[in-house]
Amino acid sequence: MHSRRILVGLAGLAAVPGALAHPHEAHGAEQHGHAEEQVMAFRQLLREAITAKDVGKLRVLYADGFTHIHGSGKVEGKDSRIVSLLAGEPVIETAPAEELTLRVFGPDTVVITGRSPILNRTENRAYDFRWMAVHVRTAGDWRLAASQATRLPVSA
Repeated sequence: MHSRRILVGLAGLAAVPGALAHPHEAHGAEQHGHAEEQVMAFRQLLREAITAKDVGKLRVLYADGFTHIHGSGKVEGKDSRIVSLLAGEPVIETAPAEELTLRVFGPDTVVITGRSPILNRTENRAYDFRWMAVHVRTAGDWRLAASQATRLPVSA
């Protein structure tokens, strides 16, 4: 009986370090989920600002150092990106997204990757692009800091 109590006690003690070893992981997972929800809400807000052609809102939603790298290699800064948005250019920000993946890097950075069909107006044809967007939280608000798109090979 005495040895049985010792074994039960040891089994109980063996479980304690595992439960206490990383108490922040459960909290971290909750924070990650919250950041993902916030960034998805931010994406919707961004789409609405683009659709409304709200220049003031767009200037707030894009980080001051924002850059976008096109599939062609062309690089746009914040101002030129907003001009493209106002001109109604097909962009990853408003394209339907497939294979959407969000990765949280700390409380203030979320990287989203996805695949979207983007219309080439010259050819009047949509091409699939794989893209990445980096969202950062500054002064408590999410901003789009950088994005990049790569055209995928055309299937035969």
